Amino acid sequence: MIRRFIPFSVLLALLPAGCGEKKPTVAAAPAVVRDVALVQAQRATIPDYVDAMGTVRASQSSQLSSQIVATITAMRATEGQHVRKGDVLVVLDDAHQQAGLERATAGVNAARQDIAASEADYNLANSTLTRYQTLFERKSVSPHEFDQVQARAKAAAAHRDQAQAGLKQATAAEAQARSALGYTRIRAPFDGVIAEKRADPGVLAAPGVPLLTIEDTRRFRMEVTVNEHDIAQIRLGAPASVVVDALGEFPGRIVQIVPAADPASRSFLVKVELPADARLRSGLSGHVRVNRGERQAITVPREAVLDRGQLQAVYVVGQDKLANLRYVTLGKPAGQRVEVLAGLQEGEWLVAQPGDRELAGRRIETRP
Repeated sequence: MIRRFIPFSVLLALLPAGCGEKKPTVAAAPAVVRDVALVQAQRATIPDYVDAMGTVRASQSSQLSSQIVATITAMRATEGQHVRKGDVLVVLDDAHQQAGLERATAGVNAARQDIAASEADYNLANSTLTRYQTLFERKSVSPHEFDQVQARAKAAAAHRDQAQAGLKQATAAEAQARSALGYTRIRAPFDGVIAEKRADPGVLAAPGVPLLTIEDTRRFRMEVTVNEHDIAQIRLGAPASVVVDALGEFPGRIVQIVPAADPASRSFLVKVELPADARLRSGLSGHVRVNRGERQAITVPREAVLDRGQLQAVYVVGQDKLANLRYVTLGKPAGQRVEVLAGLQEGEWLVAQPGDRELAGRRIETRP
């Protein structure tokens, strides 16, 4: 049997054309999105202001605590209750103070009796001295007898003065005891509302331990922290725009700038007075804007910005008409537009109203 070998070149010639060669791949054309409105990033003059976050607080607020150590026997205040100045809010056990007042009152009565006795002794000694003075001038009594009468008169006068001083001391002690008894009744220092109650009957009250918080709800302030770089722009008495997140915008006025900075945050506390409004409550959050002039900035319409979690982005359309998602850093709002701090250049085009559409990599056809 004779085997015949076929040359390799002949085998290649017998293969189908194109076998073993890679076919060129053709990129898919990007999807087209038509009738899309574009806007341009523009440089504009915008208001420049200091913006500081803060919290609404009552203009007058007080934490009430006891001045003595005693057990609470009655709590006459509840949270949200309107109270008048002088109303008794907390009653403390007064047995010890009542006994002290009784002792002090008894001391005052004893001092008064001592004064009455000393006055009688003084009057008798003084009248005796007057008689002996006449007799001594007539030489009817010896000098020794006269000296004895005169010494008794001086002793009676000293006793009277001592009794009067004792009455003053007893009266002061009674006043102190009466004041201590008054400490067993904790009263409202001004008209207001009970904002917080921290104790109940049976609790041992002690000095410095808050029992109640009362607020004057007729006036409120927004307390904000301003960093050290912006505090020079804040002026006492200057107008300010206050935005309470839950209620809206209010006109305000700067009424206090705490001169010392917080060493931890390097910020200053600024208080802005708010107009009277029944909707205001302590604890509401918001921010204060204080105008400090104008400046130049790149701005875009707010509706062109997408919120992606904690980040913001826009669709930028290049010369190839393709949309690219670009993350940007925003600054302060300026009407219907918003400042762009980083991520965009002046003159770049972007999708005006992207909405919820996914446009990244799509070809954008603008409206005619």
